[in-house]
Amino acid sequence: KDDGRPKETIPEILHDPGTGKRYLRGRFLGKGGFAKCYELTDMDTKELWAGKIVPKSLLVKQHQKDKMAQEIAIHRSVAHRHIVQFHTFFEDSENVYILLELCRRRSLMELHKRRKAVTEPEARYFSLQIIEACQYLHNNKVIHRDLKLGNLFLNDEMELKIGDFGLATKLDYEGERKKTLCGTPNYIAPEVLGKKGHSYEVDVWSLGCIVFTLLVGKPPFETSCLKDTYMRIKKNEYHIPPKVSIPARNLINR
Repeated sequence: KDDGRPKETIPEILHDPGTGKRYLRGRFLGKGGFAKCYELTDMDTKELWAGKIVPKSLLVKQHQKDKMAQEIAIHRSVAHRHIVQFHTFFEDSENVYILLELCRRRSLMELHKRRKAVTEPEARYFSLQIIEACQYLHNNKVIHRDLKLGNLFLNDEMELKIGDFGLATKLDYEGERKKTLCGTPNYIAPEVLGKKGHSYEVDVWSLGCIVFTLLVGKPPFETSCLKDTYMRIKKNEYHIPPKVSIPARNLINR
């Protein structure tokens, strides 16, 4: 306990008490929020999964437990070829384990860092898949609320999958406006900043930011200071370089 924080222990073999299944923990895939992700192998079937592991020592307050439960409830309720598949979840005394479809080609974030701007056909290819998944979510009253390059995963076939439902919410009725959002989405919409209540349009906003970033190689409202970025978002102040085609420009402007 060098820094006063308990050392999280993750066993090498994970045991699901409900099904009796055992999973071998493999390579580290990355971390985000409270979770660490590892490649997991089902020791019977040899199937590979991505394991999102959250230490219970970080889920102390009731609202943290509720958020975790909500993420699981929303993610397991959706199924679409462009959404990371939810497999199962279980817990032991130390951690909560969420098993998800493994996307070995990482995310659009790595692609962006390596390539900066991509070609228009590539941007179109990815955008269509995000839109299909988004349409499915909205038809099921789910708002993702944190669509960004790092949450758009790629499998071996370079098919895109939306993941990370940590900030997602479900509308209780059509026309409901959500008032709160805990966390800071990367491409945060003006409706969220203005605290006026928000709905599906926050995902459409993020989508525009994603298309811009793919085509231009940098985000539309990026500044060195968050306050300035938020100011520019509220004023809708961005510039599309001339290299971007008219149809793409029109799509972003919409």
